[in-house]
Formats: sequence, C-alpha cells, structure tokens
Amino acid sequence: MTPEVPPLRSLPDSVQQTLRDFERGLSLKFRTWYVEGPGDPRPAYVSSGVSTGFHDPPPDGGVVVSRILRPREGPALEIEILGTPEGREEAWADLVANLMSRAFEFSQEVRFFTYELSERYEEINLLYSISETLGSLLRLDDAARVILGEVCDVLGAGRGSLWVFQPDENLLELVAAVGEDGLTGPLPVTDPESITARVFREGRALITNSPGSPRESLHDLSFGGDCLLSVPIRYTPPAGEPRTVGVINLIGRRRGGRFTASDQKLLAAIASQVGSALENHRLIRESLAQERLAREMELAHNLQMKLLPVAEQFEGAQVAARVEPAEQVGGDFFHLFHLPEGRIGVMIGDVSTHGFPAALIMALCMSAASIYALEVGRPSAVLRRLDDALRDELETTEMYLSLFYGVLDPGHGELSYSNAGHPHAFVIHSDGAYERLEATDPPVAIAGPDSFGEKSVPWRAGEDLLLLFTDGLSDTLAEGERASGEAMVLKAAVEGRMGDPQDVVEDLFRQAAEAEPSIPADDRTILVMRV
Repeated sequence: MTPEVPPLRSLPDSVQQTLRDFERGLSLKFRTWYVEGPGDPRPAYVSSGVSTGFHDPPPDGGVVVSRILRPREGPALEIEILGTPEGREEAWADLVANLMSRAFEFSQEVRFFTYELSERYEEINLLYSISETLGSLLRLDDAARVILGEVCDVLGAGRGSLWVFQPDENLLELVAAVGEDGLTGPLPVTDPESITARVFREGRALITNSPGSPRESLHDLSFGGDCLLSVPIRYTPPAGEPRTVGVINLIGRRRGGRFTASDQKLLAAIASQVGSALENHRLIRESLAQERLAREMELAHNLQMKLLPVAEQFEGAQVAARVEPAEQVGGDFFHLFHLPEGRIGVMIGDVSTHGFPAALIMALCMSAASIYALEVGRPSAVLRRLDDALRDELETTEMYLSLFYGVLDPGHGELSYSNAGHPHAFVIHSDGAYERLEATDPPVAIAGPDSFGEKSVPWRAGEDLLLLFTDGLSDTLAEGERASGEAMVLKAAVEGRMGDPQDVVEDLFRQAAEAEPSIPADDRTILVMRV
C-alpha cells in the first residue's frame, strides 16, 4: 500500500528554523513566496520588520537577491534575501539556497518515512489482528468474514471474497464474502472466463481493470475505475512442494483508482496466513472425522462381540472360543445352540473378506442361523436355508461364506454335520488321533440349489474334543507353507486334549501374538468343545 502523503500547506519546521538561524547568526532578512502559476504569489515566510509586498524595495535601500527553489514536493518557492554583505550577495544567496534545499530534502524524507511508518503500522496491526482471529475462531467461514472485513477496511475495497479449493469436485467454493454483491460460485478450476480460476491454476497474483465483467463481479470493470486484485492462497508444508489451496479477491475501490503492488504484497502476506489456517482447518476436520470413525468402529466392534455367545457360560459342555478381527470388525464368528433332546448345535463361519462389509454378512448369518437351527434341526437343512437367505446379498457384494454346522448328540454318541467349504474342522480323540470333518459342499453362495449334504461320525462323550478354527489363525502361525500353520494348531490341541479347552485357546493366541506372519492378516477364530 503506497503512502499518500498530504501536500504541504506551509514551510516545514526544519526550513523555518534554518531561516531563523540565518536571521540570528548573520542578520539576514527573508521574504519567501509560493510560485503556483498565474495570479498573485502566496507568502510563505517573511522576516520581522520586512515589507510583505512582493518585490517591495528594502527599507534601507540595500541589495536584494533572490533564488528559485524547487522542492521535490509542492510548488516552487522564490526566496528574497536582504542584508547580505556588499559584494558577496550572489555567494551568500547560493549558500542560503543550498542549505534551504537540503532542509527541504530532509523535511521531505522525515515526512515520507513518518507516513510510511504510519501505513506500515496499520498493515502490521492488520496482520496481527488476522493472526489473532485465525487463532481464536475455529469455524473457517466466521474467521474468513472477519478477515475480509478488516482487509477491505484497510485497503478500501468494495468487495472481498475467499475461495477454497475442493479437490474431490475440482471446484473453488466460496467460503466467505463481504461488501457488495458478487459471484457466489462454485467455480470450476478449469473455467476459462474466471480470473479466480486462472489465478488458482497459475498460482500468480493478478491486478486488472480490463473492461467487461470478469465473472467475479456483478458489474463491469472499466479503465481507470474499479479494479480487481486476486491473490492465490498458498500453503508450504514442512516437507514437500508448496501448493495452492484457494484464492482471495478484492473487487473495486471505494475511493476509486487501482490496487497497487504494495496492496498486492500485503494481501499476499495475509493469504499466506490464511493458507496455514486452511491447512490446519483441513487437518482438524480430518482428525475429527477419524476420531468419529474410530468411535463408530469401536462401537461396531463392541456390538459385534456382543452378538457372539459367551462360550464359557454355555451350559452342558466345556467350551472355549475367541474371535479376533483383523480390523475393528470382521467376518469370522461362532454360534452355539441348545437343541431339543439334549443335543448341542455348534457353528463356525468365515466370510471371504474382512472389515465392515464382512461384519454385516456375519450379523445376518448369525441372526438367521438362530432361527433355522431351532426350526429345521438337521445341519444340511440349516445350511440350505442360510444359502437361500444370504445368496443375493453375498452375490451383490461379491463375497462367499465358508460354514460348518454340527449337531452333537451325546446320548446317541453321534456328531452329524454339514460343511460348506470350511477346511478346518476336526475331532480329536482321547488317544491323540484326530479326524478331519471333510467338506460336504462348496461355500454358501457358491453351492448350487441341490446342495447341501450331511455326514455323521461317532462321538465319545467326555473323551472327544471338537476343534474348529479359521484360516486367519493358522495362517498367522504358518512358517513357510500354509499347511504348517494348521499343523501347529492341531499340535497344540492334541497336547491339550485332556485339559481345559480354554488353555488350548490361550496357548494358540499367545503363539499368534508372538508370530511374524508372512501372509496378510485375516480374522482369527477358534472354538474348542468337550461334551
């Protein structure tokens, strides 16, 4: 902002003091006049006892010499010198004129820097005020309106607007505006007619007063009249390349005229502050969104865990089980049912993916299984109903579900089951031998309408151990080939077959926590049961 120093209306104090010093020290007298063009000259300074008439003769008839001074600012000044030593009039006149010129120069410098300091103080105060505003107001639109109002007041702008880049839509969105009416946007970054879009694309400030509305204003700009100052808002991260995040516009001047290079420099400094604030605002917004998402996912995790039965409290059997999702929620689950005639239903499932979509399928399957297990009884019929209920949802989400459902009948010494593509289902006998419960059908959503089959194996109540787990657990324990992980799970179960099932679960999850898996993490689930 270039200082507009008011014009001189009288001789500067330093010039008048120089004249008085000549009067006292050298007994000189002076008459000075402003020479401002046609008409009578205007008196500027007249020594005491000297006629004020322009070019009047001196009272003692002495010699009068004059000089014309042309200060850097204001009109020319004619100075008449009376009382100079005889024969030295011209030399004394030159001396006085030179000293007067220097006094004028000194006075002009003092006046200029005084006004410059005043203007800079106003700018510094504006920058400080903006810093306080950005630090005290969390809402970006509120802070932007306050800042634009102060900037328009200091720079005399008719309208101020602040545009922020929205990368998802590749648009410039109007966050705040003050003053006269104007464009409200949004503006495509590629808009060829918009000065705001052009400044954003090029990352360079622009001052223009070209005729015709540049879209940012609702009235035409004209040469010598209203003008527009547009400055990019840049952000420079601690590490990385600077990037443009928005644009600040000032449109029209209340007092007329153009914006200056000094105005542009001040607005660029303000834009730099705003750029940091915009980045902070973005980071705060993302942090709050992440915190909100984390809270929601934690709630979803807690709800999912509550859907699972409490294995240790299941009556009529020794059961230990654990589900540990790879993310906050997952697609692994187990289920337990008390069935008529003392029978026990046991189910384990593994949705083909993990995360929130898999958790939704898991919840649907558990809910449906609770109904079908009591309605139809037989494992094959339960899986048939589940396939019918879940097929559309699984196909839509391009997922499938491996599922094992067995019914233990301790009274008749039998385990009947239907296995839809679940590979990790075993019966461990008291002598340490084990038997894999082979799949009877492909996974749910892949098996056709004529599935599902059913098998039965003998069950020795109080001796045999049912072991069910998902590949997330065995893959975590695998060393090299995947089969080694399954072998480690079986080894731990065989060694602990005569003890508490909970010890087997704890031992395997301890090993999993210490392992360095070579396979991407997946949900981990295990169920160990003795009836």
